[in-house]
Amino acid sequence: MLTKKKVLFITHEMSPYHEETDFAQVLNQLAVKHFEAGYEVRVIMPRFGTINERRHRLHEVVRLSGLNINVNKDDHPLIIKVASLPNARLQVYFMENEDFFKRKFIFHDADGNFFEDNKERMIFFCKGALETVKKFGWPPDIIIVHGWMSSIIPTLIRTHYKNEPVFSNSTLVFTASKNTFKENLGKDFIESIVNSANLKDKDLEAFKDADNASFLIGGAKHADVVIMGDTNIDAKILSEVKPSKNKKVINYDPLSGELEKITDVLDKYINKD
Repeated sequence: MLTKKKVLFITHEMSPYHEETDFAQVLNQLAVKHFEAGYEVRVIMPRFGTINERRHRLHEVVRLSGLNINVNKDDHPLIIKVASLPNARLQVYFMENEDFFKRKFIFHDADGNFFEDNKERMIFFCKGALETVKKFGWPPDIIIVHGWMSSIIPTLIRTHYKNEPVFSNSTLVFTASKNTFKENLGKDFIESIVNSANLKDKDLEAFKDADNASFLIGGAKHADVVIMGDTNIDAKILSEVKPSKNKKVINYDPLSGELEKITDVLDKYINKD
């Protein structure tokens, strides 16, 4: 019996749980489409306080919970909850931490101020997602990483986790969308990642400005496929992220509804063996 190919989505947004850009709905459609095509599909995202546990029928996965994620030399507990995507029987795993995610707003407070701990929240989510995949013992054939909050994942996989068997054969896809914030995560962002993982400053050069555009450029650096998931992509990103022998770039308008433009490419990578 042939083993099903495995597709993993790591994202801070997906319809219907959190929609920050138009691509949140596209991610839902991509996940369902691959599930219906016979692939094993899993999704990992933060459990923001705005996601209703009762409405979406979340419940804790005790065997996966209990990890402590080191962020900037401090340990933070990770609770894993799971639900089924409403329009498909595929599993969505939610990273939960009371200090980082249990609040009524996503990245800005009620007065519009950028949360001071957004960099720690980002690092916690990225490391927590990858540690959870390790605990799954579930090696993805393709990992679709979406948006700025997940953008250090390709770099972590190619450096800190490069010797982990679970990621050794994974194709990395990164999705860039339009900029969604004007602030930055601070001058100590690089230092915070270095303190949280076995990385060097040179590994993180693309992220040095710690702003929205630099995260998307950095996320694309180690990706095998980059999806430009909006028609309003920052010019800085377009100038830095170019197709090459080892990198395919797909330009996609999320309002077009032409999912085949993405799925045809991804299917070739998923079934490359």
